[in-house]
Amino acid sequence: MAALPVAPRVGVPIYGYSTDKVQIDPYIVLGSAVVGLLVGVTGAGGGALMTPMLILLFGIKPSTAISSDLVAAVVMRPIGAAVHIARRTVNFPLVGWMVMGSVPMAFLGAFVLHELGDSTGAQHNVEITLGAALLLGAAAMVLRYALDRRSGQSRQGVVHGLQIHPARTVGIGMVGGFIVGMTSVGSGSLMIVLLLFLYPMLGANQLVGTDLTQAVPLTLAAALGALAFGHVEFSVTTSIIIGSVPAVFVGALLSSRAPDRYIRPVITFVIFASGLKYVGLGTTALGWVLCATLFAAASVWVVSTRPWRTTPPPLLTEAGSGAGHADSSTPSGRGPLPPQA
Repeated sequence: MAALPVAPRVGVPIYGYSTDKVQIDPYIVLGSAVVGLLVGVTGAGGGALMTPMLILLFGIKPSTAISSDLVAAVVMRPIGAAVHIARRTVNFPLVGWMVMGSVPMAFLGAFVLHELGDSTGAQHNVEITLGAALLLGAAAMVLRYALDRRSGQSRQGVVHGLQIHPARTVGIGMVGGFIVGMTSVGSGSLMIVLLLFLYPMLGANQLVGTDLTQAVPLTLAAALGALAFGHVEFSVTTSIIIGSVPAVFVGALLSSRAPDRYIRPVITFVIFASGLKYVGLGTTALGWVLCATLFAAASVWVVSTRPWRTTPPPLLTEAGSGAGHADSSTPSGRGPLPPQA
């Protein structure tokens, strides 16, 4: 796909990071608004959707796209986190254990990306592995939903009474932090998949709120690493911030109030799309696959729920039924009228 034309750059140069002048690109602003809305609703998809958009549609160098996206996320994610904190859908002990592992590994990931330089082989392998993990996670989320539906179980939405597993939670943070430092993805999509299976009683609102909050220090650490190694393009970063910040605020308002049955399928769909993108599926093929997936999901919903069926009237008790028949026969309720001559 050919990159979209970029307007001549005008503005004030930022010394040390780019020889270009800062300018606002309306196409990047619009694309960032779409991605920001998804991030606010699901907590996932920021880097997994934003970075490919910058590379494929705007022809930005991968290392620059990754770093610019990370710096913009430092402004974007706290907005969504603040909304969930106000709604009390954040588990702060869980956030603390995750940050303990993710922040140091984010610096390490940024350093490894710097050492790789222009060689994209290792980074590509990381993205393929991440994509496969996300696809597996999306499939497992669908399976878990089907099993819960069959057994009649549901997520209890536990937030503050959750039993924490420190070692495994720190491990989730370490894996996610390293991948975020190298690729700018995983702070939302990968973390949500791992959190969902380690803490299955977390409701979708609490899952998104906790994930957005733990991503704030994680993306800050990764962004500091990106700034230290000089890959940031401030024109791109500014355009992303302008488009994504209002959108992520609206998305967070929706996710903090909407019930699980609406939010969880959207999370699964975004993670599925992110996984397909990172295993190397082309943009056109990705669009067709996602359309087919939506059509299949809609078909399954129609077959399983049969919305055309009318709800049967409530059954009456025996006494109520007799009374009903009496009332329906004559206004006085004393039985049927004699036949008239």
